[in-house]
Amino acid sequence: MNSLDPAGGGDQGLATADRLRDFRGEWYQCLGRRADELFELTEALLCAEGPVQSLVGLCLTPEHRRGHGALYDALNCGTVDADRLRGKLTALPPPRMFGGRIVLAVDSSGWLRPDAPTCPDRLFCHVYGRGRDADQRIPGWPYQVVAALESGPTSWTAILDAVRLHPADDATAVTAVQLRAVVGRLRAAGHWRVGDPPIMVVLDSGYDVTRLAFVLADLPVHLIGRIRADRVLLAATPARPVNGPGPMGRPRRHGAVMTLADPASWPAPTTQTHTATARYGTAEATAWARMHPRLAHRGPWADHPGTLPIIEGILIRLAVEHLPGRREAKPVWLWSSITDTDTEQVTRCWQAYLRRFDLEHTFRLWKQTLGWTAPKIRSPQAADRWTWLVIAAHTQLRLARHLAVDLRRPWERPLPPERLTPARVRRGFRHLRAKINQPAHAPKPCHPGPGRPPGVRNRHRATRYDVGKTITRATAATSAQQISG
Repeated sequence: MNSLDPAGGGDQGLATADRLRDFRGEWYQCLGRRADELFELTEALLCAEGPVQSLVGLCLTPEHRRGHGALYDALNCGTVDADRLRGKLTALPPPRMFGGRIVLAVDSSGWLRPDAPTCPDRLFCHVYGRGRDADQRIPGWPYQVVAALESGPTSWTAILDAVRLHPADDATAVTAVQLRAVVGRLRAAGHWRVGDPPIMVVLDSGYDVTRLAFVLADLPVHLIGRIRADRVLLAATPARPVNGPGPMGRPRRHGAVMTLADPASWPAPTTQTHTATARYGTAEATAWARMHPRLAHRGPWADHPGTLPIIEGILIRLAVEHLPGRREAKPVWLWSSITDTDTEQVTRCWQAYLRRFDLEHTFRLWKQTLGWTAPKIRSPQAADRWTWLVIAAHTQLRLARHLAVDLRRPWERPLPPERLTPARVRRGFRHLRAKINQPAHAPKPCHPGPGRPPGVRNRHRATRYDVGKTITRATAATSAQQISG
């Protein structure tokens, strides 16, 4: 048995260890200025005892051999080749579902900075409250992440890309560009070839899934997004009779109106399935084929040339018996960009969407364990560097998933290697680190600078910035034309 594979054996453990070593070397190559300090900061992030509470506390770990001044200098003045790192992340074998299909999830999470008026590029980030109608909008930096999902009950995801949303960005345009780049890198790495099933992409209700389906129609993707329960969709127009007199006038473009909040307006479903689940009881999925929204010449479609398109897809209503921790289980409405309504396809759609919540576990790990939002950083560029450090650390935990020893607490249940959580893998990463490569160089002896003279106050007042969007209607129209090609 390989010494780096205490939980498994042989060739698989050796291949996993080699992949971890290669990624660590490639991660070091992605670092420019202050490369040694940035790499050691990632090591401290992986080997610190317990959750990361502060940034400066990482310099007290044995893996961090430099002082706290070098730590802040690296985040403020260091460089990370994000494009190269994106390529390395995509080159790793992605997890697959449904017998070999790649499933991607897109979601955003906010780095909240409500009490930092000197931080530029802040937006109002949506934060869920504990009570009804308790949602808030708090200033911060929103980051949008694309991750590959696994099947089964797990909290692991494979992060492939992350971008920070700017005040002048159109969220749908940014999502379209990001997905196009990720799919392109997956194809270049050989993870998707002609003849493979389309890549599934699941999104929450905050995304315009129908517009994304129109913009990304040339890509081998299958979009599945949640839509609001107060939407109104339209059915396809009935076929005109071939023989005999037909209706006079111009052919209709839209069929019957379906109001999701009014069951009396629902037509007969195309497909209906019942599936027994261990967590939600019986899941009932009702599907309607060829449903589309009514578009208008306003917003992103204001300057669309010619007649507005009809974007058809499958409408799915998912209802379950119960939800964990809730008294009432409200149905979920999904829209899929494909038009095939066979039973297997409908079941695959809602099962892929439910796996989207694994990305929420990743965000919770970043914030509560890895301390993603713990540093009080003023510069958004420094926040971007720190975010890429957290992504590199999370990727190393995923690669060490089958190599780490389970150092469980006395009150924790033992788990097999394939069921270890990221936090429990991190607990044993320090012992694993001694057996893998260390690209960073040893620090050189130096003396701290003089700093500000005693008694002299800072006379340079920091600039204050407003919070919120700065995009105009003309800018949104320009973005819509650019992503539409």
